[in-house]
Amino acid sequence: ERILANIEQAIDKGLHVKLNMVVMRGVNDDELLRFVELTRERNVHVRFIEFMPFAGNKWGRERVYTYAEMLGHIGSVQAIEKLNDDPHSTAKAYRVNGWRGTFAVISTVTEPFCGSCDRLRLTAEGKMRNCLFAREETDLLSALRRGDDLSELIVSNVRAKHEMLGGLPPFNPDKQEEVLHGLSQRPMVAIGG
Repeated sequence: ERILANIEQAIDKGLHVKLNMVVMRGVNDDELLRFVELTRERNVHVRFIEFMPFAGNKWGRERVYTYAEMLGHIGSVQAIEKLNDDPHSTAKAYRVNGWRGTFAVISTVTEPFCGSCDRLRLTAEGKMRNCLFAREETDLLSALRRGDDLSELIVSNVRAKHEMLGGLPPFNPDKQEEVLHGLSQRPMVAIGG
């Protein structure tokens, strides 16, 4: 109740509210429709994210509730319409017909969007990553403290970006150990995102 009241207050103050939910089979997939319901009367954007493999999160392909499953579940209860996506968006946006808000799905596991990704991340420690799944980081903070020009470091980091998933193979359900072995040992909460 308190959380919903705070969301309402943020909307009333004119803030653009996005709610992210990592959907995990057997953990919270039964809450999917309740989150979509938030968009009925509220101008809020709910984003459902496929469960991604990161250090320490006990990822397993069997816990991934896929983009197709999410749409099928929502579409079996409500009439939904596909919205136009921003060319650089990582999310596929939808709306329940006649509702105020929108929802979207980020399908990193089943439909990676690496080819159109233009994201860079800066960690709290001042390290730049060119992909969520990258094992390499560029230390910008130390260079900044030394008074170095950061532009060459940034350009070098961007040029080192792998074609897909930070250099990992596609998330093949038959090669789960291979996927987990290739991951950075940094958990998502330490990367930011």
